Amino acid sequence: MRYLMTARSTETTPAPDEKLFTEMAAFVEEMTAAGILLATGGLAPEGVRLVSRGDELTVTDGPFAEAKEAVAGFALVEVGSKEEAVELARRFRRIVGDGESIVQQVFGP
Repeated sequence: MRYLMTARSTETTPAPDEKLFTEMAAFVEEMTAAGILLATGGLAPEGVRLVSRGDELTVTDGPFAEAKEAVAGFALVEVGSKEEAVELARRFRRIVGDGESIVQQVFGP
């Protein structure tokens, strides 16, 4: 099963330091070696929002007012269960500290 794990930025998220980079690199290397990490990356704070209502399509350039709702990074993993994905997200949160992550199953081929 594939899961998308996203992390949101917060106003209190501290700037990354050398320890964080080292711990995160080891975590990513471990998941890569185990063959469960399919993709990972950080996301720019700006983006484009598309909203459709009937025949109307509105396109709005960001960044958006609620920065706390913006997804700052993601990891796409393939694991055997939701519990495994949640455990990976727990390990991630222990490395990066306070904040919010969301784990969602990805459907499709």
